[in-house]
Amino acid sequence: MRSIQKVLIANRGEIAVRIIQGARKLGLRTVAVYSDADRHARHVLEADQAVHIGPSTVAESYLRADRLIAAAKAAGAQAIHPGYGFLAENADFAQACADAGLVFVGPSPDAIALMGNKRASKIKMIDAGVPCVPGYEGADQDDATLLQEIGKIGFPVMIKAAAGGGGRGMRLCHSQDEAAAQIRSARSEAESAFGSGELILEKAVIGARHVEIQVFGDQHGQVVHLGERDCSVQRRHQKVVEESPSPAVDEALRARMGEAAVQAARSIDYQGAGTVEFLLGADGAFYFLEMNTRLQVEHPVTELVTGVDLVEWQFRIADGEPLPLSQDNITQQGHAIEVRLCAEDSRHGDVPQTGPVLRWRVPQGEGVRMDHGLVEGGEVSPFYDSMLGKLIVYGHDREAARLRLRRALVDTTLHGVISNIDFLQQIIQEADFASGDFHTGYIPAHFPDEQRAAETPDAAHWAVAAMVLYWDDTWQLYSEADFATDMLGWMSANRSEQYLKLRWEDVEQTVYLLNEGGRRCTVRVGDQQFHFDVDACDGFERQFYFEGVRRSARYTRQDHQIWVSFDARTWCYADLTLVPPAPPEAGSDGRICANSDGKLLDVAVQVGDQVAPGQTIAVLEAMKMEFQLTTPVAGRVVAVNASAGDQVANRQLIVELSVEENDDA
Repeated sequence: MRSIQKVLIANRGEIAVRIIQGARKLGLRTVAVYSDADRHARHVLEADQAVHIGPSTVAESYLRADRLIAAAKAAGAQAIHPGYGFLAENADFAQACADAGLVFVGPSPDAIALMGNKRASKIKMIDAGVPCVPGYEGADQDDATLLQEIGKIGFPVMIKAAAGGGGRGMRLCHSQDEAAAQIRSARSEAESAFGSGELILEKAVIGARHVEIQVFGDQHGQVVHLGERDCSVQRRHQKVVEESPSPAVDEALRARMGEAAVQAARSIDYQGAGTVEFLLGADGAFYFLEMNTRLQVEHPVTELVTGVDLVEWQFRIADGEPLPLSQDNITQQGHAIEVRLCAEDSRHGDVPQTGPVLRWRVPQGEGVRMDHGLVEGGEVSPFYDSMLGKLIVYGHDREAARLRLRRALVDTTLHGVISNIDFLQQIIQEADFASGDFHTGYIPAHFPDEQRAAETPDAAHWAVAAMVLYWDDTWQLYSEADFATDMLGWMSANRSEQYLKLRWEDVEQTVYLLNEGGRRCTVRVGDQQFHFDVDACDGFERQFYFEGVRRSARYTRQDHQIWVSFDARTWCYADLTLVPPAPPEAGSDGRICANSDGKLLDVAVQVGDQVAPGQTIAVLEAMKMEFQLTTPVAGRVVAVNASAGDQVANRQLIVELSVEENDDA
């Protein structure tokens, strides 16, 4: 009999659902845990049992090792699977599980502790003969010493938090003039994120790829690798697109990198799933970055090209079984690409978003997989990471996978909260990505912030939004009045243009629509005219002939807002036709409010301070990201209503200004 028959998943969202599915394949029963915010979450509904572990904040729920272990004991679980994030790489938690008589589905506490510190792990890898980036990983952490070592390494240099990852506490330094400030900034963020200000320094490898190797070790001394994943498409050191195999890796290089990864795992007697991350230079040289002692977000691409269920392997190895396959029997076929679906505003610095899940439709079809934790009618809360799910596709080669992904993204619908779906479509269609020619600087080079910020709905999208609004109202009227549908478009009076007043963000547009009888209409946006012949509607998707071509638009209405997905773009409009005028621009009245639920890291002003337009008033942390709250106007601070460390709600008033009069008015 297996020693593991029931497992508690110490996580949430899409990874908790994924682990539940993997456990179910083996016949294991599952226990979910949930906070107040996740009471009706998908992972709770999917599991056999669920245990409440506390309030919505992670510090009082998903990071409470004592509550997680107590929940496992109460539910009769023999094991705990940590997923990724939260306590997945916490050595103390792994040890506490063992002390409680529970199987921790992961490596030993010693391996977690060693590889969780970039300084210690790099020293270990150097001793093991694994190629490492030249730099400084010494124990002397004095600022003066670090400045001296930076000078020895040469620019550009990467400053990194020794105790963490995910881009937190990481700074790219280009000159000695900025080095001191970058050290202070990296150390401060590292202390805030990981509780340790310890730093390491590395020579920055410019134009490199981020390529990682999936490894597995069992309790019998065997270690194998399952090929590589290319995770080079990143923004702010956060992965956006991942694929396997890498377009830059051939069989010979794969063998060398795989052997180095296996050597790294063997050197620490590694057990379970792990990932050894490398920087791959344009010259084919590769260097150890770090080892993640857990399942990776991007593990599905490896599963699709190898045919191996990595979660199943995790459970088997944790239960003491040997590795199911030897290295010689592990093969790769085809190509897989994954994109991370996040609740982020790609046009405005990738700011995390919250809101209701009004509409959620996932793509279907051969070679398409969506791992997610969303439930239509649910809520994207401010308490957790902005990643909502992952769309993964498989094809017989890279181009087949890319084209399948392009179509799958078009078929994915999320209304109610702003997401990065449109941005992902742009990446997948961009020429250099299509050719496989990219590196870790790809997104800043091809999609600079100013370019993304300049994106707006085109006239055709405005026209489709107006058409959908008009016909949705018309259909609803005829349905409520029980009119025959062949009466649609009938009028007893002369036909004349009607206007609809729409707003997208702060842009208002008056759109004119002429009903031409039947289901035909003409929409005028500025000096452009668009002709529609409206066909069917299923309550979510409007089909129509647009300039003679049959097209469709998906839409969702809530109050005076309408979300419209058309021509691979989703925009949210407000219907102001019958709505009173909107208030002035946020902050223009001197009221500086939080732009999201989150925690204040700093309030940079005091009562009596004089401030200028664009000046930072406060720093807010939300969904693991920091945001500068600035003032659009000049003025004097008359009230400060919150302090550093306070948890604040979206639109909560932080600072009040006495606004200076504009002399040019």
